[in-house]
Amino acid sequence: MDKHKNNIIQKFQAMTDTRVLGLLAFGVVALLVTWSGIKVVQTNYELEKKISIAKQRNAIEKLENENLKLRNKYYESSQYLELSARRQFGKAAPGEKLYTVPENIALSKTIEPAPVPQQSGDEDPDKSKFKKNFDDWMEFLFN
Repeated sequence: MDKHKNNIIQKFQAMTDTRVLGLLAFGVVALLVTWSGIKVVQTNYELEKKISIAKQRNAIEKLENENLKLRNKYYESSQYLELSARRQFGKAAPGEKLYTVPENIALSKTIEPAPVPQQSGDEDPDKSKFKKNFDDWMEFLFN
């Protein structure tokens, strides 16, 4: 028992050596610096993601503005004025004949559009969600 007691005391004295304590302090400081660096990298990643989203929204807004400018130019054109005058006032160009068809007759000659299927043709409704996911991964990895 004394042998074990002396062995434990020697190990404790070795652990309280200044070199070991210095290495432990260095390890703790290194871990703290690494943890701080990881937080900074994560924050930068989140900010970059927000910047990317803002740039995409800005590009979309610019495209919408360009679209509105083109639409405004079209509304100011003589072609639009002629078409709107024909539609609103029932006017025709010189040499054209204007026929008025009652709404109920026009609607009786229309065909109902075929319903659009909800699922795409390559999906099997019998497959489970997990099986579909597995098949998608296999196709991605091996095709």
